[in-house]
Amino acid sequence: MTMIRTTGARAGVVPLVLLAVLTAGCGMRRAADDAGAGGPSQTAVATPSRPDGVPCPGESPTASPLPSTDSPSPTAPLTDHYAENHGFMVPFPLTGKRRCQGLAVVGRVQEALEPLRRRGEFKPESVRRALIGLGYSDGQVQTYQNGPTGVGFLIEVDDHPLCVEGGMDRAKTEADAFGGYPDHTGCDQPSGGH
Repeated sequence: MTMIRTTGARAGVVPLVLLAVLTAGCGMRRAADDAGAGGPSQTAVATPSRPDGVPCPGESPTASPLPSTDSPSPTAPLTDHYAENHGFMVPFPLTGKRRCQGLAVVGRVQEALEPLRRRGEFKPESVRRALIGLGYSDGQVQTYQNGPTGVGFLIEVDDHPLCVEGGMDRAKTEADAFGGYPDHTGCDQPSGGH
């Protein structure tokens, strides 16, 4: 009886099949894999300006959507980690009572600075005096020249933190409240993260 030997061919097929099975799932990324993974999703979703649905005093009852800052567009390459690497520079939004407190501070700040803007008084010292006049200590207020006719400011309202940042120029006075930064204490934007 003649026996046909095939062990050499069979031994070569097994690693090939094993390699094909192992590489079939490698490098593939599905939307379901990202859900709940703690990382940014690939789908941008607008975040409502009132995440808790409760209007603050003096605010209209309808929420307007904020632009999304979730992640790069689906056309961006998956190797682009800019948003991930610079996430430490994105401030925390305020919610609930803290958001209402932030909006109240923004209103007081704009009201205090608007007379300076109308008079054309664009000096950091003048803005600093006006903000300290609202009851903030010298250590809580930072002001700086922002162009020839503009002044920027940053206020650390409290140590939770509640921060108000903005500026004024000939055209307008703007301010925005936020809740600090990840991996950083205080209200100034961090220059490095991990």
